[in-house]
Amino acid sequence: MTDIVTSVPVPSNKVNPDVVVDVGVLEKSLRRPRTAFNYLMSFLTTSLTILALVPLFSVVLMLVVRGGQRLSLSMFTELPPVAFEHGGGFGNAIVGTLVMVGIAALISVPFGILSAIYLAEIAPQAKLSDVVRMCAKVLTGFPSILAGVFAYGAVVLVTGGFSAVAGGIALSILMLPTVMLTAEEAIHMVPSKIREAALGMGATQTQTVWMVLLPTAFPGILTGIMLAIARAAGETAPLLFTALFSNYWIVSGGRLDLMQPTSSLAVLIYNFSAMPFQNQIELAWAAALVLALLVLTVNLIGQSLSRR
Repeated sequence: MTDIVTSVPVPSNKVNPDVVVDVGVLEKSLRRPRTAFNYLMSFLTTSLTILALVPLFSVVLMLVVRGGQRLSLSMFTELPPVAFEHGGGFGNAIVGTLVMVGIAALISVPFGILSAIYLAEIAPQAKLSDVVRMCAKVLTGFPSILAGVFAYGAVVLVTGGFSAVAGGIALSILMLPTVMLTAEEAIHMVPSKIREAALGMGATQTQTVWMVLLPTAFPGILTGIMLAIARAAGETAPLLFTALFSNYWIVSGGRLDLMQPTSSLAVLIYNFSAMPFQNQIELAWAAALVLALLVLTVNLIGQSLSRR
């Protein structure tokens, strides 16, 4: 009978004598020019980054210190005070901001997503698509005050007065390119295998877009929407030409009146910061803190959605 002997290879810890390792080359020494240059550039980059963040942190610190002193529950429930009046709040400005941003979202989100579907799926190589993309990229850097002037001529002069609708339309012009370009990029990131599988199972192009592509790209699309909302909420110039300002609630007689001058946080800060009354200046700091927290929250939600 023959014994079967199995041999298991044992890894050897011996160093291959043919391989020569120069340990001195691997050491990080400041006497080596490349290592010294690396440390120098790292130090400069870190220093410049901290220097660039100093203005941001100084503004945030001033908002927390000066705005936090007046922050209370009454700020969210009371109306702005008139001259020489103490107390008051900016509840109507918060409601007005949310209403106008909501109107802008209702206009820009459907148009932005439909445009993105056309650019990404219907005619990605068409000349019209190239023109639309170029216009959208130009609009991302479009001065916000020009959007306000356009809405003033197209809505305020036609309807005969400043209103929340005019403010929402002006903000939608600023939101539209961000929503459209982000949605197009999100649709492009959907793996082509998913698209081909849906078409291979007999789905039409419309069914593939609405039932496969859009649900898959939804987190990316929602990220673009949140970033556009964050930008629109902090805009001041377009609202000066369209919604103007009001010291009263947008709801009158239990009915939401969208065709009257409407207050917003950004315009309230602009108006109150120039007044010679200490009460209004303190309210402007508190409103600035609330607006910064609102924009920061929306941005954080958008960033968290983009990581999924």
